[in-house]
Amino acid sequence: MIIGIDCSKDTLDVAQAVEKKASYIGKFTNDKTGFEKIYEQVKESSLVVMEASGPYYMPVAYYLHEKGLSVSVVNPLVIKRYCQMKLTRTKTDKKDAVMIAMYGESEHPEVWIPDSGYILKTRQLETYLDGLKKRRTMVTNQLHALMHTGLLDKGIQKEMEEEIASYDEKIRKKEKEIKEELEKENKKLFEDLQSIPGVGPRTASLLTITTNGFKDFEHYKQLISYYGVAPRIFESGSSVKGRSAICKVGMGAVRKTLYMAAKSAIIYNTKCSELYTRLRARGKAYRVAMIAVVNKLIKQAFAIAKSGIPYQDNYGLSVKS
Repeated sequence: MIIGIDCSKDTLDVAQAVEKKASYIGKFTNDKTGFEKIYEQVKESSLVVMEASGPYYMPVAYYLHEKGLSVSVVNPLVIKRYCQMKLTRTKTDKKDAVMIAMYGESEHPEVWIPDSGYILKTRQLETYLDGLKKRRTMVTNQLHALMHTGLLDKGIQKEMEEEIASYDEKIRKKEKEIKEELEKENKKLFEDLQSIPGVGPRTASLLTITTNGFKDFEHYKQLISYYGVAPRIFESGSSVKGRSAICKVGMGAVRKTLYMAAKSAIIYNTKCSELYTRLRARGKAYRVAMIAVVNKLIKQAFAIAKSGIPYQDNYGLSVKS
């Protein structure tokens, strides 16, 4: 029996699939009381499947995992594509749970392994840090706009400047805390990644946190797809042609950070510089060449993480293609 759970902020819809037939079990609260009731219903199942829907899946996933059940957490896009393939038009929580159960029985997704404690903490710190930076940017933009009028009240200006300074201090503290966590738990990997020309503490931090110390991936191409920087070509026969683009199914903050790292890498990283120059000489667009450099950095980071050997400019860094 395969179980499908559709997770939302307050409720969990549960369905089961047995021998290609699916049925709805019921709706439960997304709290410990609901988890206990769900467990009584699904404890004989071979696999529990759910979508990675924001933070809402995490409590029930951890609870069922600790109870000894096999849990699989799937990218929501995968479920969406599965529903499209099945020509499903109905979109309700009940129907979603049924389709998740059917997907689980049909595709047998990999079993989910919870992140280690420090990875979970650093991910939360990164989320909070990202929010701090966005709020700082918002206030800074407001301040600049008001100052441009030449009529900004001095008291308001001082208060906004103090707020920006407060954000700066909080950002510094959180960046330091993340660095300390990574150095405490994964010091060698964190330092080895920074041996790559173009990769600084911020990039090394995100690479480590989002990959669970590179334990969640067996091939660098999986990581490229995960981050959403896999090239995508639009061509069909002789009539449909389009510019190549990246598949943006991934994490925007990581892509942005990797893109900034690539700008440095085309200057200081020999392999990346050679790749960039070669592609531009062949007439490739700037952005296409930069995305290729991003992929090269990911490949280098993956090779270093798996080999344990810091970056060496004359080292092959060979990874099975």
